[in-house]
Amino acid sequence: MTFHVLRRRTGLAGTVLAGAVVSLLAGCASPGPAPVAMTPPPPPEIPPRIKAAEITGRWGLAAYHKPEDRARTEAAARNQCRQPYVISLGPNGGVMMHLADSSKIEELRLKGAPGDRTFIGPAGEAGGAQDREIVSFDGRVMITRFVDKEVESRYGTSVYVRCAPRA
Repeated sequence: MTFHVLRRRTGLAGTVLAGAVVSLLAGCASPGPAPVAMTPPPPPEIPPRIKAAEITGRWGLAAYHKPEDRARTEAAARNQCRQPYVISLGPNGGVMMHLADSSKIEELRLKGAPGDRTFIGPAGEAGGAQDREIVSFDGRVMITRFVDKEVESRYGTSVYVRCAPRA
């Protein structure tokens, strides 16, 4: 067979093959299951600035609504150490505390957020509606504010004053 004849046969075969591929691809365009959209992976979890072990213990607790009442409220919280609010470690590394409007103690997580912020709340993204933000913490005094504005308007800003160890 000469080169000229081989080239002509390959050209014809190539045309037939291309037509078959186009037909197959056209069949793939028929309606079928919708393609699955790829969801981006969640952003990496930001570690909290404050660790659960740092806030466990006995605390005097009081709250204020006006910033000018903070000093008076801190003194009132210190006086609550006779009946302290106890924060203990939870079985999964969180802390045992109450959610707003709940009489049941449950394990809450400390969650980090951009800007070196720390929240206390149920599992989920930091800053959720049931979370409270730790506004200030020096190891002796912790100030928290609820994220939900309606809850914050009822409970105010909480001041926790660490109670002296039991004698």
